[in-house]
Amino acid sequence: MGVLRGERTVEIQAPLVRCYAIAADIDRAASWQAALQDVDVLQRDGEGRASSVDAEFDARVRTIRARLRFSYREHERIDWKQDHGDVKALIGWWRFEELGDKLIRATYGLEVDPGMMLGMLLRGGMEDRVREFLLGGAAEGLKERAEGTG
Repeated sequence: MGVLRGERTVEIQAPLVRCYAIAADIDRAASWQAALQDVDVLQRDGEGRASSVDAEFDARVRTIRARLRFSYREHERIDWKQDHGDVKALIGWWRFEELGDKLIRATYGLEVDPGMMLGMLLRGGMEDRVREFLLGGAAEGLKERAEGTG
């Protein structure tokens, strides 16, 4: 198995500032992202945002641990990359686009190279189920939280 890639886009009826603030509050992300089990903030940037965290993810086949480094472009994007962890490589992102009248398009993306050992567990239909769980849980979770339905 190669790299697991995917994006999920949702339209959210909420102000851009609210959507971005929820996604950028890494400390509380586990409360609305189904796959994210735990976050421990190790460092913060000059704005007080999480810049380095230890995170645990439910990848359906096992728990994945990763140290992630975050960067931010206010109200536009959030990016993260694994410094080290249980998978060979992991990068992720949020992208935000204002559509007008408090309607936001938010895109959540991941690229994960699971490495040989974890890759063997993700063969066949399991790869698609894991991708759907990881992507959908974050995108739909943000929508529910921002719209006040979750």
